[in-house]
Amino acid sequence: MSTTPTRAGLDSADLSRPVVLTGTPVVPGVAVGPVIRPVGAVELPSTEGPWIAEDERAAEKDRFGAAAEAVARRLAERAAAATGVSAEVLATTAQLARDRGLLSAVEQRIGEGSSAPVATVAAAAQFVDLFTSLGGVMAERATDVRDVRDRIVAELTGQGEPGVPTPGTPSVLLADDLAPADTAGLDPARVIALATRLGGATSHTAIIARQLGLPCVVAVGGLDDVPEGAVVLVDGEAGTVTVDPDLQDAGARVAASREAAAALAQYRGPGSTRDGHAVQVLANVQDGPGARAAAAAHAEGVGLLRTELAFFGRTEEPPVEEQARIYAEVFAAFPGGKVVLRTLDAGSDKPLPFATAPDEANPALGVRGLRTARRDPGLLTRQLDAVAQAAQETGAAPWVMAPMVATVSEAADFAAHVRERGLVPGVMVEVPSVAVLADRFLEHLDFLSIGTNDLSQYTLAADRLSGDLADLTDPWQPALLALVAQTASAGQQVGKPVGVCGEAAADPMLACVLVGMGITSLSCAASSIAGVGARLATVDLTTCREAADVALAAADPQSARAAVREVLAKA
Repeated sequence: MSTTPTRAGLDSADLSRPVVLTGTPVVPGVAVGPVIRPVGAVELPSTEGPWIAEDERAAEKDRFGAAAEAVARRLAERAAAATGVSAEVLATTAQLARDRGLLSAVEQRIGEGSSAPVATVAAAAQFVDLFTSLGGVMAERATDVRDVRDRIVAELTGQGEPGVPTPGTPSVLLADDLAPADTAGLDPARVIALATRLGGATSHTAIIARQLGLPCVVAVGGLDDVPEGAVVLVDGEAGTVTVDPDLQDAGARVAASREAAAALAQYRGPGSTRDGHAVQVLANVQDGPGARAAAAAHAEGVGLLRTELAFFGRTEEPPVEEQARIYAEVFAAFPGGKVVLRTLDAGSDKPLPFATAPDEANPALGVRGLRTARRDPGLLTRQLDAVAQAAQETGAAPWVMAPMVATVSEAADFAAHVRERGLVPGVMVEVPSVAVLADRFLEHLDFLSIGTNDLSQYTLAADRLSGDLADLTDPWQPALLALVAQTASAGQQVGKPVGVCGEAAADPMLACVLVGMGITSLSCAASSIAGVGARLATVDLTTCREAADVALAAADPQSARAAVREVLAKA
């Protein structure tokens, strides 16, 4: 968080010098432009509101239903036009607008005489209180509920839909935080950089900004004091927002950033260090269009195929044939190439009606990921059947990994199911127990893939979506890096690959550290592939190992970054 001077409205600082606010760097790049902010909040009705006569209540329910469906349809249409995490976030929000629990709560209140807008606000408050009381990742769902509430109320009352404005000139978006649906729908041609007061390096805002390739800084102190229309320069590598920058200096920094980006555009792969040490640079995708975009960006394959897209927005599990078609489309984008598929990661912040238990006391530590198979083993076996079918149809040899694995026996059982179908078994390293006992897990598995987003939150006991705890879930945290190094070492000892598919793999400087630890593949958003691959090509393996040593010896993320930057500067 920033401790730099603000202008208490930016009035108290020396006006002859630009004010520099600092935060957590997320997506490298430099952009300068006028500030825009999200459209003002929707005006919500008084909880008293008008009383609806009994003979008009059925029509009022219909009016609400039409408004909720209009909101859901718009979000679903935006999801269909998006790819990757953006599509996932929009689809999840659309699903919430159709959630039977929320809709029933609203209809019940209308049946008691409340108007549709008043009933929407009251029912949403009930769900916000529920999610907030659950804490952890589920508390983040409260933001989604408020977002859907505001969109429905706006539809009912004729107000403009809330969200991010569409500026006439390229602009920089500043906000306290952004609803996931707003971030997912950004137009990179109009919004050229992001900075938020809240959020962490693994928040939805950060992840989607990385996918879009937008310079981004989160957890920026003093951001509230920057007025709309002011010119700011966002440096996503340094983690700074400069208010009223010297325009000549700003122009030079933007030009240098564009020159660097142009150089990255020449990247063609495959990934390797300067002295020829091979490192696979792969992509995180979730559908066919995303896989094809990754192939066009010169990814060597897929390091994380999120399979949730086939399940989102459904009240029932999709049939095997439908799942197989989706997976086959991804396999076909990389004929003969590596594709690592993650089985269904339902639960916690990704609830599904047919796979997620209601009213869990602590969903982030509950039945999620592979654990859903405890209640419905067929959910997993049918998905594996679909993967095997898609593999047979395309001639692919996919690697399959399970999320949220905690014990060796779970891994061994999963591996047996995978091998029965002629597939390659592995698991995600998200729970610290897997990193600590990685050698024992590898007795049963062919590979491991480290999900640094979840591993950081379980290692530091900090919700990865909490802006207040963003410093704890920084991927440069020494404790997290120590677990990564331990896992990589276990893989090296038995000659089995260990990859990283969390957002840490998208940081070009941290990528050098991971390779120095022995990580064999890095999987990131398609927009980050060139940056990671090109950076690795500038250093040799010895330098990467030195960078890993100084990062592991550092006391905190800031000193780790500084020490590694110094090592790489000498390369």
